[in-house]
Amino acid sequence: MSITLLGIRLVFGSKMNVAYSYLGAIVAMAAVIISSVRWLRVAQREHYIPGYTFRFALRWFLDRHRIINPALGAVALLAGLVAVARPAELLSAGVSFVVVLFCTLTVPRGLRYRGSTSPLKFTRRLTTLAVLTWLISAFFIAAGAWFSLGLAFGVIAMILLPATVDLALLITFPVEHRNLSKFVARAARKLARISPRVVAITGSYGKTSTKVYIAHLASSTFSTFASPASFNNRGGLARAINEGLSPGTEVLVAEMGTFKKGEIADLCSWIPPDIAVITSIGPVHLERFGTEDDIVEAKSEIAKDASVVVLNADNHHLASLARKLTSEGKAIRMVSGNDINADVAVKDDDEGNLIVYSAQRRMCSMPFLDVSRTNIAIAVAVCLELGVPEANIAERLATLPVAKNRLNISTNEAGISVLDDTYNSNPAGSRLALSALERRKNSLSRAVVVTPGMIELGKKQFEENSFFGRAAARVATDIVIVGFTNRRALLHGVYSAEVEGFKPNVVLMKNRGQAVRWVRENLASGDVVLYENDLPDHFL
Repeated sequence: MSITLLGIRLVFGSKMNVAYSYLGAIVAMAAVIISSVRWLRVAQREHYIPGYTFRFALRWFLDRHRIINPALGAVALLAGLVAVARPAELLSAGVSFVVVLFCTLTVPRGLRYRGSTSPLKFTRRLTTLAVLTWLISAFFIAAGAWFSLGLAFGVIAMILLPATVDLALLITFPVEHRNLSKFVARAARKLARISPRVVAITGSYGKTSTKVYIAHLASSTFSTFASPASFNNRGGLARAINEGLSPGTEVLVAEMGTFKKGEIADLCSWIPPDIAVITSIGPVHLERFGTEDDIVEAKSEIAKDASVVVLNADNHHLASLARKLTSEGKAIRMVSGNDINADVAVKDDDEGNLIVYSAQRRMCSMPFLDVSRTNIAIAVAVCLELGVPEANIAERLATLPVAKNRLNISTNEAGISVLDDTYNSNPAGSRLALSALERRKNSLSRAVVVTPGMIELGKKQFEENSFFGRAAARVATDIVIVGFTNRRALLHGVYSAEVEGFKPNVVLMKNRGQAVRWVRENLASGDVVLYENDLPDHFL
């Protein structure tokens, strides 16, 4: 059988020597197993969502900054086409096979086998995914070897490896969902037995910080348990409840994240919230959702069965949602970092303090912190609803903790002030971080921003990163741009600030390790550096 594709006659019926066919099949399978380590790591880092492994493969092979990746990718495709078109010609098929083999093991350049920021963790789920990926490839390659087309089928298996990982993800997804259901059922039974009041928190950003604040304030009065770290999905919350929720707990603070509609509704079906919180709506994960209206719809699922809903009045999306929920008879509490007329507001005064207002009445003051005032207001509003006395809230506000890697401020052994905002990847958080940097710099010190930019902002990604680059140029003496993902957008913003007279020194680094070394070698005591966001190394 033969067909003509792009002027090349593909002769599928022709065969090669059986020994060479089986040898090629064995070598191809070995290459698939070795190379799959990188793509399995991508799948794990992208939360095992089918389709994202191939999407990242396309990003790497369409890399405009390192021409070697698209160049070798194109070479591999052409060589593969030759191997498939002439499987019986040992010389051409053999050379093409070797070329594809080389590319499979070495390309894309920059995507490491052993991750520096995101090493592969061979969990039970990852092991299952790996074995199924290998079995699919082995079955396909073995079929080719059986028909004396081992080189041709081996080439196809190597080229399509990222897609094979996604196929394995698609096959295992319903099985994994069903396996997780028993842990979810156990968590639901435990939650019903202990019966704490549930505070559920979602939002485009600010979830983790607000969760930490609520738990800190509420624990002055009630036995409180908050879901740890970023355990905010079905598996993470089930594990948190099963392993961490203890008898006698009076308040559970549960952070709920989502990548699509229906996920929060599912979480609320077995973790029914008494108080629901939406901290913010913005373009974070816009790449996954499509539109901000879809984000609002997905996040608002948290409010469906809650008795009280706490919303950020400073966010126009949530102001509109408040009107809708009010018309449905929901009890709404609006909070603000600007408007004293909100149910709870937090504003700064002229003496370097933050003032907390409840129902337009001054409730207390607290030391100024480089954190979102709205998130503090949300925490206060929630705790008032829980019944925490105002005096307890006021006392605890003075010792409000900061969530890890979210604008943590310290001074290292060299006397350099370090602003660690590596877990923040949103426009609002980046603006807050730049304000903190500006407050700490002086005319005698260097103020440095180290950043790879922000991700998953969809069609707004270039615009938001350009805006951030421009804002950073107005504050920083040096801007260290890490990686290639947002390099063009950040440079566009930095250069646009030059017409305003701002000309920071721009340093381009391939990865965060190089950027950290640059900081250590070039900064001295009294200087200040902001690490704004940090991307896993499966990004460009």
